[in-house]
Amino acid sequence: MNKNIPFLDLVSPHLQLEDELISVFRDALRAGKFIGGPAVEGFEKDFALFCDAKYCIGVGSGTDALRFALMASGVKPGQIVVTVPNTFIATTEAISQAGASIGFVDIDEKTYNMDPAKLREYIETQCKAGSDGRPIHNKTGQTVSAVVPVHLYGQVADMDAIVAMARTYNLKIIEDACQAHGAQYFSKKENRWRMAGSIGHAAAFSFYPGKNLGACGEAGAVTTNDEAMAKTTKMIRDHGQAQKYYHDIEGYNGRLDAIQAGILSVKLKHLPAWTETRRVAAKKYNEMLQRADGIGTPFEGEGSKSVYHLYVIRTKRREELQSYLVENNINTGLHYPVPLHLQKAYECLGYKKGDFPVSEEVAEELISLPMFPGLADHQQKYIVEKIQEWQFKL
Repeated sequence: MNKNIPFLDLVSPHLQLEDELISVFRDALRAGKFIGGPAVEGFEKDFALFCDAKYCIGVGSGTDALRFALMASGVKPGQIVVTVPNTFIATTEAISQAGASIGFVDIDEKTYNMDPAKLREYIETQCKAGSDGRPIHNKTGQTVSAVVPVHLYGQVADMDAIVAMARTYNLKIIEDACQAHGAQYFSKKENRWRMAGSIGHAAAFSFYPGKNLGACGEAGAVTTNDEAMAKTTKMIRDHGQAQKYYHDIEGYNGRLDAIQAGILSVKLKHLPAWTETRRVAAKKYNEMLQRADGIGTPFEGEGSKSVYHLYVIRTKRREELQSYLVENNINTGLHYPVPLHLQKAYECLGYKKGDFPVSEEVAEELISLPMFPGLADHQQKYIVEKIQEWQFKL
């Protein structure tokens, strides 16, 4: 058995689909249509249907998707957008680049997603309701206009509670679904399962190559059920054009190209099967790691169907475990070792260690094990054996 286990295998699935993927490039080359056109429109239609959303707008990246969705939702410069510090920096970059200020709330210790109780605490302690019901930041008078729950590692945040607060305080919800393609959430209020990307006012997806649905380059999408938001997002991605050379607003060059759209269309057909293999692999990890003392496995509630973009375990001795696994040719990842409020890029916000204790604690303890559709049983057994072997040596 080859003991060199990658953290992520991006070669095998592309080799399996090689002929189809090459045909995408050939079709674009022969048609001479590289930006927009039938390939992009076809993918947008299919991905909207997949997400149970009315509209999908293809864009250049997941960061573009977040920024454009915030702008299209009506977020204005100087307003506050609330999110979590335990996420990739693209979440907060999009907020800043939309002209807004960042507000942080801590995460739930089990799911690692936004803690609705902390969101309520933020609103009730740091904000006061304006005459229209909108919360206003007490110190500066800035309007809190939106909340960005991050569906981290492939699991949807507790959206019933977040939606309820958003309605009370007139907040827009932009789902950061960049790691949650196909993830589902059971809404008790609606008594039905909802797809990630269909719950908020809009959602952002990334198709970075390592994602569950990944392009062969940069790509992203915004999904929404709001026709006006869809129309505005389309203009923002294309220099603010309502039609060619007629610019209603200033926008960006943030379009999805036809080749990446064609590649995503090919892969989208396989995504449900790939997701199921991830869920099966996660279940096997869970079962085998039950015998590993001091190792916390991912929590998936009854009302959640995670797509396991990452399989993240928790241990107090993370660095030691990671080193031991590397010594045994097992590649791992850290997502994310420094919470955003402690990053140098955000020193200007004035946060300090201890402000968001749950995010800080898990940042020191989480380690991502290999997870991808082609992960074999014997590879998983070897990984778990090495974890148990490391524990025995302690």
